[in-house]
Amino acid sequence: MDRAIKKKKWTVKKLAAIAGVAAFAVFIIYLLFFRDTSSRLYVDKDKMTVATVQQGRFQEFIPVDGVVQPIVTIYLDAVFGGRVEEIYVRDGAQVKEGDKILRLSNNQVELSYMTQENNALEVLDRMENTRLSLERNTFELQRRQAELEYRLDIAEKDFERRSSFFKQGVISDEEYENAEREYHFALRNYEIGLATMRHDSMYASNQMEQITDNINRTRESISFLREQIENLIIHAPISGQLSSFDSERGETKSQGQNLGQIDVMDGFKLRARIDERYVNRTYVGQPASFEYGGETYNLEISKIYSNITGGAFEVDLQFNGNEPQGLRRGQTLQLRLQFSGVAEALIIPRGGFYQTTGGNWIYVLDSSGSQATRRHIRIGRQNIHHYEVLEGLEPGEQVIVSSYDSYGGRDRLIFR
Repeated sequence: MDRAIKKKKWTVKKLAAIAGVAAFAVFIIYLLFFRDTSSRLYVDKDKMTVATVQQGRFQEFIPVDGVVQPIVTIYLDAVFGGRVEEIYVRDGAQVKEGDKILRLSNNQVELSYMTQENNALEVLDRMENTRLSLERNTFELQRRQAELEYRLDIAEKDFERRSSFFKQGVISDEEYENAEREYHFALRNYEIGLATMRHDSMYASNQMEQITDNINRTRESISFLREQIENLIIHAPISGQLSSFDSERGETKSQGQNLGQIDVMDGFKLRARIDERYVNRTYVGQPASFEYGGETYNLEISKIYSNITGGAFEVDLQFNGNEPQGLRRGQTLQLRLQFSGVAEALIIPRGGFYQTTGGNWIYVLDSSGSQATRRHIRIGRQNIHHYEVLEGLEPGEQVIVSSYDSYGGRDRLIFR
């Protein structure tokens, strides 16, 4: 009799299949959640620069080149263009205020001056004649007033005498009335004449003031014209050394052309060009310093020029204390322009990594020193030696500060 064989539920084949599926699922989960997906690159540690993050003293400054210049410089420009007729001094000469330096000729300017001067003199002559006429009229008014006062006085005295005679019965009514009429007539004439003279006198006075003002203005115009023609002769506005002066007789100079300059050699200042990125952080009184002859000299910004050319603007710096001996005009000195005082900060050395990362991240070595991992950081101020680290690093950590150009932005560097 045949016996039914019970089929096994868990066969080896089935178990093997389940085990394979489970292993595959675990593998997929590992790939999705546990596998290290960061990019990596094997590099040689001896080809990079490693620095230690430090807590130290930091001062923000930038190096700038300062060119030595005289403390005061006055530029000589041609007010009018013209032909060089005479040269009184040469480049490098010491001049005193008011000394003649150069004489130009300009026929058009000279002819215009003569025409305007003649016209002004004619106007001045007419106004002088008018003023004389007004003065004579004033004298005539005074003469008329004196005559009216004289006639009034005669009529008044005659009327008083005849009034006395009339009361005594010596003269007739007709004589008394005639004397009275003559007196009132003279009095009325005097009042009318006085009112007229007052009006004429006020008008003449106003006219005189206007004419006097016009005469003064005309004389000032003539003086101004003479000063303008004198501008063809260039004088030294201050005492000092004439420099950058290069002119020859017969040469033509255009209007406004620079002819040279006068330098006051009582002291020096420095002129520096600063990158336009710092224009909003630069101010008058900002300190700077430089080393010269083994000593440190301090300066401060005295003037800021607003024009930006070639990505930079200029400033003048004056010495804050003693000046070094032996400075020469045109000499270049390297300055440290300060933007902050000395303070404690977390710092790392400057390096080529900044050009790649912009200071937003850096490679940090692990404790074993066998690899470096990319980490986000934030850089603050900087100077020619260090960067200030605001966040992302701790004192004592080691970072790679050399160039990252060959790393391709990998997440991790493995040292070989």
